[in-house]
Amino acid sequence: MINSSTAELLQTWLRRHLSAENLAWIEDGIRATHSGNRRTFSLTFSMASRRLGKADLEPKAEDLLAADGARPGWNPSRWTVDQAARTLLVLALPSQDADEFVTTLDRLFAAADVGELVALYQSLPLLPHPERHVLRAAEGIRTNMKSVFEAVAHRNPYPSEQLAEGPWNQMVLKSLFIGSQLDPIVGLDRRMNPDLTRMLWDYSCERRAAKRSINPELWRCIGPFADDAMITEMTSVLRTGDPLERQGAALALASSPHPAAARGLEEDADVRSCLTSKLWTWPSLAEALSQQS
Repeated sequence: MINSSTAELLQTWLRRHLSAENLAWIEDGIRATHSGNRRTFSLTFSMASRRLGKADLEPKAEDLLAADGARPGWNPSRWTVDQAARTLLVLALPSQDADEFVTTLDRLFAAADVGELVALYQSLPLLPHPERHVLRAAEGIRTNMKSVFEAVAHRNPYPSEQLAEGPWNQMVLKSLFIGSQLDPIVGLDRRMNPDLTRMLWDYSCERRAAKRSINPELWRCIGPFADDAMITEMTSVLRTGDPLERQGAALALASSPHPAAARGLEEDADVRSCLTSKLWTWPSLAEALSQQS
């Protein structure tokens, strides 16, 4: 069997959901894959959803802590049973030869349906030879399938660790463009940069010019590098926006080192109280936005 803490966690979680018969079936497939039986691997990988179902994996709080301990940043909170099983199968592939392993992955991605693609992209942070999967992650970001895009962008530490600044910035911008949330992006605050701020500012200007709404999460990536015009706009949103728009503007102003940012917050004691008490946070804003959609 696979000797890795991440695989052991996945196997433990699967045992909670699977019958003895189905557990034996997937474990047989993992053993055969580990021994190099590619035919059994392909059949088991393709049949995982039909055989095991797509129930939520439902890891407990302690499971998520264990996941992060085994692989920092790994968050399988939205994984399903079939995704866990497919990840175990990929982890069981012989991987000593990096070229051979990547070639096998390429074949998998090329033949995968949407559900299989989600499982494969979610597994990126767990795979051996992480430096070899950068182009694959970039391809996932370019997809028009939202579920596949979010498998790369959400709750996945791989992009923040491996993507260069250009592809990273494009991923964040595309999240807003397709209506995907920013808060689940791992490493978002750490990877903020002036070029991203400028890109998102230009995007917001285009939206305003077209009289279209702006996701309040956008300000999160603008606050730390905001210039005079950006501070002026966020202060205006704080004064005239709807409740969620005001929340985003306030959080962004609070994150800005610009001298005018603090002045923008001084005029409203209620806003300062919401920030100080942590009633307003980026995760709480994301949750409120998700309930609104």
